[in-house]
Amino acid sequence: MLRYTALRFGLIVASFGVIWGLVRLRILPAGLGDSNYLWVGLLALVVSAPLSWVLLRGVRERAALQVSQRVERTRANFAAAAGEEDEADDAARSAGEPHTA
Repeated sequence: MLRYTALRFGLIVASFGVIWGLVRLRILPAGLGDSNYLWVGLLALVVSAPLSWVLLRGVRERAALQVSQRVERTRANFAAAAGEEDEADDAARSAGEPHTA
């Protein structure tokens, strides 16, 4: 998961650099007044989103698989702990009840 996050952040930074260069070369408009960096940042976010969807697909799928496996392990551990708790509770209740024959 950390790898995907780092690659996604790197893609945003690379997009920012490329778009900033295109603005400096006056290929793209520079925004209004002092909003140049805001304009470049927003454009970098918009451009990097579809790029990450395509370029980082494999990394994203591996990260999703890891998260899914962790969730399943946690569910299994929770179910096992709940079962042990139920058994202990049943044993305590049956030990406290008087036997009727």
